Amino acid sequence: MAMFQSFNISASGMTAERFRTDIIAENIANVNTTSTESGGPYRRKIVTFQAREVTPFSQVYSASKNAAVGNGVKVTAVREDTETDFIKEYDPANPDADENGYVSYPNVNTVTEMTNLIDSTRAYEANATAFEASKSMAQTGLSIGQ
Repeated sequence: MAMFQSFNISASGMTAERFRTDIIAENIANVNTTSTESGGPYRRKIVTFQAREVTPFSQVYSASKNAAVGNGVKVTAVREDTETDFIKEYDPANPDADENGYVSYPNVNTVTEMTNLIDSTRAYEANATAFEASKSMAQTGLSIGQ
């Protein structure tokens, strides 16, 4: 593995988790948004990750010295959660109420979002720790010749 490849792997993880944190913050900020530009309440967004440029298993043990097992992660999609139903509350005074007086609120559960935020934060911290460890090893390796 090249020295800088470990930096790139950790950095890709930190970038992906920072993006995921931004989407979670957007979900929490819109927990009470009952009307969007597209009409209807806000829909929760979900981030999907995928391995970046995976090395085929057949090449892992090949004679090539540059063959690497992993190359990091990337964000492949941000999709709306269409599986979870909107939350209906009776509020006939609300301008967004339907003909029966019910208002559809976003399908955002604050507890779920906060749990996802903690998970994303811990994953970011793990990548930052791995980056610092790689940096420390590189610095130690450079100081050996002194």
